[in-house]
Amino acid sequence: MKRTERVGAIVKILSSHPNRVFSLSYFCKLFQAAKSTVSEDVSAAKKLLAKLELGSIETTAGAKGGIRFIPTVSSLRRENLLNELAERLSDGSRILGGGFLYTSDLMFDSHIINNVAEMFAEKFQDSGADYVVTIETKGIPVAYMTAHMLNLPLVVVRRESRISEGSTVSINYFSGSSDRIQKLSLAKRAVEPGKKAIIIDDFMRAGGSIKGIMDVLSEFDVKVVGTGVVIASLEPRKKVIDEYYPLLYLGKVDEQKKTIEVIRPSEYAVFGDDGVN
Repeated sequence: MKRTERVGAIVKILSSHPNRVFSLSYFCKLFQAAKSTVSEDVSAAKKLLAKLELGSIETTAGAKGGIRFIPTVSSLRRENLLNELAERLSDGSRILGGGFLYTSDLMFDSHIINNVAEMFAEKFQDSGADYVVTIETKGIPVAYMTAHMLNLPLVVVRRESRISEGSTVSINYFSGSSDRIQKLSLAKRAVEPGKKAIIIDDFMRAGGSIKGIMDVLSEFDVKVVGTGVVIASLEPRKKVIDEYYPLLYLGKVDEQKKTIEVIRPSEYAVFGDDGVN
């Protein structure tokens, strides 16, 4: 194979399996090439991705060492993605009544979700998480893609236990959005005690559901090391969780005028530059 062909194959294989470590021997066998040749190919692939700001390739030494692709999002690309998401979210036809918005088309749009997941993966790359956790149902696509980007298993907390999941642990929590007590359950086989997790969800109002996920994970001695939400409501200002990472804030929704206020974290003076409350 020509070098350009090998470099293209390396980029394709690594970027299709983010954060998965591949040994140099794997590519040596694949290309039937010497280690020195593959090392030069990897160096060329690394320079190419860095130049185009499409991600980075990390090399690790040791018996378990190898190379892996780490997703990154350039500032320009991030700006364009958030502009697109904000523009689509601010469409007044999304208003359903009672301040609720229709967002299913966004949360199940593979293009948007893939890009959103890359932003979350970059944010939580060094969190040390063992799991990505979400609650059914609209949060599943973005949580799944984030788990894929971080090469971690996805865990789904359910609102009702299912016989197919075997023994479960259930808790009751107060949902601020529905203003009532709700139930969450998690299969006992889903996580291991002493591990770490990040929580990814599509929307957060007061944070009751995410606090519920934290509570059920605490029953398994699983520590939450990060929380990311695609959209966070500005109201109520006081959330039931202390820290979270939103991509956008939802401001005032005017049912009469059919207007939706969408705010960047950096545009709102009350919040820090990184969007954490």
